[in-house]
Amino acid sequence: MLALNIIPGRLEAGCDEAGRGPLAGPVVAAAVILPDDYANPLLNDSKQLSERRRNLLREEIEREAVAWAVAVVEPEEIDRLNILHASTHAMCEAVNQLTVKPEFLIIDGNRFYNETDIPYQCVVKGDARYMPVAAASILAKTHRDEIMCRLHQQYPHYGWDRNKGYPTAEHFNAIEQYGPSPLHRRSFSLYRQHTLFED
Repeated sequence: MLALNIIPGRLEAGCDEAGRGPLAGPVVAAAVILPDDYANPLLNDSKQLSERRRNLLREEIEREAVAWAVAVVEPEEIDRLNILHASTHAMCEAVNQLTVKPEFLIIDGNRFYNETDIPYQCVVKGDARYMPVAAASILAKTHRDEIMCRLHQQYPHYGWDRNKGYPTAEHFNAIEQYGPSPLHRRSFSLYRQHTLFED
């Protein structure tokens, strides 16, 4: 089972994001503080879980957490800041929205631009090592998927209910056919790179 915290008894928030790689839609981050007695052997990195399991765990996390928050950074801001800065900005926004201020942040990954006054530690694959980070990864992923399914209703050509904005063949084909939507990230390469050695 994943560890609950880095230092036992310290009020630590796990932070993670979802949506760095897609061509469209927002990047979404979450921050989660879990209770000292929390335990769930099924909690893991959201990418290792089925959609059904993620949604069940989301319900439990939102019910049981000491505090949790989700923040969204839209495509225009991603284009202005770049995706790394937008991702860490979203994490800081989520932390600032927590109703309980943590003493320490566990950040998934190896880069973080801290906009808070809270000390932190970056942990590579933190969502597979610490429960609060895994919980944050689940909230970020499920909230973003929900957003992309809603946005699919506005722009159904791109298949966002299936690909969630990621660069699939279906998504590239739709961009080539219909052009980019207002929710596509203009700073990303939106068209497939054609090989120089086509038949």
